[in-house]
Amino acid sequence: MEKLMLLGDEALAQGALDAGISGFYAYPGTPSTEIVEYAQRSKQAAAGNVHSKWSSNEKTAMESAIGMSYAGKRAMVCMKHVGLNVAADPFMNSAFTGANGGLVVTVADDPSMHSSQNEQDSRLYGKFAMIPILEPSNQQECYDMAFWAFELSEKYRIPVMIRLTTRLSHSRSGVVRREPLPQNSMKKPEDIFQFMLLPAIARKKYKHLISLQPEFVQEAEASPFNEIKLDAKDTSLGIITTGLAYNYLRDVFGEKPVPYPVIKICQYPIPDKAIHQLYDKCDSVLVLEEGMPVVEEMIKGLAFSGTKPIKGRLDGTLDRDGELNPNKVARALGLPDTYGEDIPEIVAPRPPALCVGCPHADSFLALNEAIKEYGRGHVFSDIGCYTLGFMPPYNAINSCVDMGASITMAKGAADAGLYPAIAVIGDSTFTHSGMTGLMDCIYENTNVVIVILDNLTTGMTGGQEYTAFGKLEEVCKGLGVHPDHIRTFFPIKKNWDEMVQIYKEEIAYEGVSVIIPRRECVQTLKKKNMKLREKKA
Repeated sequence: MEKLMLLGDEALAQGALDAGISGFYAYPGTPSTEIVEYAQRSKQAAAGNVHSKWSSNEKTAMESAIGMSYAGKRAMVCMKHVGLNVAADPFMNSAFTGANGGLVVTVADDPSMHSSQNEQDSRLYGKFAMIPILEPSNQQECYDMAFWAFELSEKYRIPVMIRLTTRLSHSRSGVVRREPLPQNSMKKPEDIFQFMLLPAIARKKYKHLISLQPEFVQEAEASPFNEIKLDAKDTSLGIITTGLAYNYLRDVFGEKPVPYPVIKICQYPIPDKAIHQLYDKCDSVLVLEEGMPVVEEMIKGLAFSGTKPIKGRLDGTLDRDGELNPNKVARALGLPDTYGEDIPEIVAPRPPALCVGCPHADSFLALNEAIKEYGRGHVFSDIGCYTLGFMPPYNAINSCVDMGASITMAKGAADAGLYPAIAVIGDSTFTHSGMTGLMDCIYENTNVVIVILDNLTTGMTGGQEYTAFGKLEEVCKGLGVHPDHIRTFFPIKKNWDEMVQIYKEEIAYEGVSVIIPRRECVQTLKKKNMKLREKKA
């Protein structure tokens, strides 16, 4: 079969396409964005009429994927780790409803917070929901696990989680394809109560979910993705690795075999029997896992007959936070740190900054001018490239908590008596989770100013479309904002006086105001102009 050079995200997307998927559902979020973008570019997906449009947020994406599964088709919902917080309600309940067509939940975690506001481990969510979890260690496994996950989902009629991390999502390797499978035919659930979670039904479904747990363990113990190598002679140490951490272990020893017994876990629940064998055989155990000490804590909770040390993130052998790398693994093994160097001190860090010509720059500077008499501490912001308004020379915003929080935090601050209370939110983020906060403000006629920075795209994740594109004024009007207090301007230096005046007028208004500075993102504009030049050439 054909061999392709693919990112981990792309390998998973191609695997899903070849496994007969009918729909991808997602909201863009690094490091998961490229999964759906790959499907959107795919001729195979277009020919098969595979759904790949962006959803308003992760919750709507999860619910849409459940709906496609209801109809008997294979569906995948994709998000980054904090997106799973947004989708948690339908995600947790999907473990009770189960699946009809294969249902795969792909979550890309971001250890070290390269582009995220927190660090969390989605395996905890999978364990919480009591569903099978797959964690690939390389790009080929990303591809192969798509097939495996859909098959496992349909075998047990249960959602399956695939957990990626940043380095795997965004690194590239050769992937061998399989023969593609056809898409499922549409078929409604045979059990008409399958997706009905009234308490009397849900209680039965919970008992059924519990009854499946021993079978999930058996599946993990027999999984082709879990490797158990206990025949090494040096039993002073046993090593348990998960997902990408296995590659770091291999990097440390290079061409030489690992001298210790090793268990590689890429399918959960953890294989209890093998772990007990390793523990009994070895003097101590080292757990290497990317993310939080999930497996380490689970192992310490098992009924071991002894007090042999179990080392990892919890005891300080490895850092509790941040990504693993071959250097950290070497140090944990007591080996010289000669497997690639950390970034030398001479390399100066380059903090992120708004692009030259970014429309948000002029919007922030005008806002600063309009509120300078009140001092700092009045502007609540959100998740997006405009969060860089916190950095010099703007110093324009004072918060960044989660998607949509700018509006509701401004409301709460206004309720407490803060004046002015101003929220800054991006156009795509407003669509994602800002509208409900605006509804709260409208319901109480809270004295807030909502600034929706409209750069006509989802800028932070590379320029994706969003569902309220071109409709922001109509949405705000429909929600109940008075039309006289929905103001727009074109943020550019020559319009300075107009921008400052609009801000000041709406700050003075006692009620809900919406201001929409609108100018296209310079990056998407560059791409458009480049395409135009290519056409003319």
